[in-house]
Amino acid sequence: MRHRNKKIKLGRKKAHRSSTLANLACSLIEHKRINTTLTKAKALRRFIEPLITKTKEDSTHNRRIVFRYLRNKESVSVLFRSISNKIGDRPGGYTRIIKLGRRMGDNADMAMIEFVDFNELYTKLDKPKKSTRRGRSKSKQKNEEISDVDAKSPEVESNDNNKNITLKKENKKTSDKENKYVDDKEVKKSSNKKDSKTSEKENQ
Repeated sequence: MRHRNKKIKLGRKKAHRSSTLANLACSLIEHKRINTTLTKAKALRRFIEPLITKTKEDSTHNRRIVFRYLRNKESVSVLFRSISNKIGDRPGGYTRIIKLGRRMGDNADMAMIEFVDFNELYTKLDKPKKSTRRGRSKSKQKNEEISDVDAKSPEVESNDNNKNITLKKENKKTSDKENKYVDDKEVKKSSNKKDSKTSEKENQ
């Protein structure tokens, strides 16, 4: 009887199945994300997650245990150096499986398996929370505005007065220029009238 001995066999014998899972695990460690069939992805998740838990304690014994399953020195070193640093605080669930639909040809269910901490789209960014105005009433806002006006320093008031003075001076300058422009126009009109009168007299 096969009590509590449930395995995903993948239609292979033990040697072929272990080498398939080892190759898939090495590809996942190298690329951080691979596409495969849904059944292989579920089998790979069972295979690789206990090995990732071993990487939390970097010791020669744990490295040898992981190497017995992966049989690739480069993958073991990457697993213990870079991946273990990112998943150090996570208490499990290191991989994510996303279904991709069915494959053309044999209609097999496809899936993408990836490391959770290496996907930047799903990781939460630390953004400051927006302050809401739900708790503030209108009367409080009015009181705050009045207090702000009262709490103005004399320096700010003097700056406001200086600004007003400069604006008045500019307005005076512009008004003087306009008056000069109008006077010049009137002088020209009068001179034109005199010239026209003298020309008429001469003609007579």
